[in-house]
Amino acid sequence: MTTTRPHIRPYRPGDRAALGDVCVRTAHEGGDSRHIYPDLELMPSIFATPYAELEPDLAFVLDDGERAVGYVLGTADTAAFVRNYREHWLPRLRERFPALDGPPATPNEEMIDLMYRPERMILPELAGYPAHLHIDLLPSHQGQGHGRALMHTFLDALHAKGVAAVHLGMVTANTAARAFYDRLGFHEIQVADPGPVTYLGRRTDRTAPPTAGA
Repeated sequence: MTTTRPHIRPYRPGDRAALGDVCVRTAHEGGDSRHIYPDLELMPSIFATPYAELEPDLAFVLDDGERAVGYVLGTADTAAFVRNYREHWLPRLRERFPALDGPPATPNEEMIDLMYRPERMILPELAGYPAHLHIDLLPSHQGQGHGRALMHTFLDALHAKGVAAVHLGMVTANTAARAFYDRLGFHEIQVADPGPVTYLGRRTDRTAPPTAGA
């Protein structure tokens, strides 16, 4: 029997269900989030699908021969993405996820609150890192070099667009993810009020030596 080696390719519309599944199974500090967010469309609708829909040229998946088992996606311009998200993506979500009438009281409502505040992604301290990304892999495909390959694919795509630097936000408690990003040359970016999130950034040019704070 021939075994197909996982390979990276551009996202296709038919990957949407698999993309959402990977997001859901990695959305709680890198682990399964289904016990916290019972609507399986919630997390993908914030952190995965809008990027694939609005900037498909920056969406890549790891294909195991049957389905997507990981992805990297994002935007070349965070401010432009926020405008596009509010104008073209958020209206699609309002029926399934109505806006809250008051402050969020549950984890589910906290995510809906984030959904309706895309401007939270625009921070002055991140101005030098205009692009941002999300990367996730199913546990079965972690620790095999696929994450590094996905990240390199995304960095090269940004660099080809003339984007000099990229950032990401990660839950600070996810120490395994932080170790992964450190190995890839990301450095911490200090922001005024990060909350439970740590922001990291790096140049998109993989030939340049990493410079902390640059």
